[in-house]
Amino acid sequence: MELLNIVKKVSDEIIKNKEYLTDLDREIGDGDHGVNLARGFEKISEELPKMEGMKPADVFMKMTMLLMSNVGGASGALYSTALMKGGAVLKKYSEVTPEVMVETWDEMIKGIQMRGKAVKGEKTMLDTQIPAFEEFKKSVEEGKSLKESFELASEKAKLGMESTKDIIATKGRASYLGERSIGHIDPGSMSSYIIIKTISDELNK
Repeated sequence: MELLNIVKKVSDEIIKNKEYLTDLDREIGDGDHGVNLARGFEKISEELPKMEGMKPADVFMKMTMLLMSNVGGASGALYSTALMKGGAVLKKYSEVTPEVMVETWDEMIKGIQMRGKAVKGEKTMLDTQIPAFEEFKKSVEEGKSLKESFELASEKAKLGMESTKDIIATKGRASYLGERSIGHIDPGSMSSYIIIKTISDELNK
């Protein structure tokens, strides 16, 4: 099942980048982003064989539970909320079309905004997610394929992630640093970029 292959690859990439994400977080946050996320995705990776034959909505819900119970800190709450909201959308459909993906991703972002009480431009994962989603939505509406839409979204995700270097943090532990948070990439925006780029790479294989 393609979804499970993508989840496996995303898990591998997060685990592989554990130290890097933790180093980014050490500069402006609690220093646990990579360690926490990797713990959650290690669990997801272990449980993947049990997800064979599951509907996409159920895969999302299973991942939600695994992240909730294994990832501490804000990242666990944000990513699991996103998956829970996305799973609720997928439940309504028998087929995952590009249009369904647009609705799913939109709800996931709303979940992150609701949970994190953040908007774009505050040096968070939303600075990666929102530009990527907007590009994805536009591409799907223009009739581009899922692969092409994700590829274009991935490019915008990269620009969004890089933009966090120039933003003063106003959310989370990084906000205590004020102007000293400038010059550092937000770890949540980087993990979001890794996830989006990995999905795009897998679809384009």
